[in-house]
Amino acid sequence: MARLTTLLMVLAALLLSSCGFHLRGDLPLSHFPAIYVQSERHSELAALVKARFSYNKVTLLDSYQQDAPVLELVKDSLERRTLSLFPNGQVAEYELIYKVQYRLTMPNADTQPYQFELYRDYQDDPNQALAKAKELELLLGELRQQAANRILRQLSRLQ
Repeated sequence: MARLTTLLMVLAALLLSSCGFHLRGDLPLSHFPAIYVQSERHSELAALVKARFSYNKVTLLDSYQQDAPVLELVKDSLERRTLSLFPNGQVAEYELIYKVQYRLTMPNADTQPYQFELYRDYQDDPNQALAKAKELELLLGELRQQAANRILRQLSRLQ
């Protein structure tokens, strides 16, 4: 009975590995053994990207090296667009637009610019200002995490 269980476990592991299954967040970044991440000094997005690189066993360089790729986080910004108003004219709902621009420079290659936008709806309530400010902060944190994941996914697709 123990042999059958062991055989089934090995078979299941082989099937999962042969179909390309990876744990969430575990990306094939073998073509990036080391990378230098350049950004603003206290960028929260840069901290998340660096954490994702570390999780995926990519060495983070402390300074620019000519033979290593450079990921430059150029700009990340949050914009709000009004979606709806209350009858008294106050804003009831916003659309949050998180824009990210970055560049990737591979050794002996041209710099490639990338950009994308992430969207979220946000309902405002002037009577709950403190709670809504906290909710906005949480939404921005989620958008940054989603952006960091997207950057790494895009990099994992490069050859």
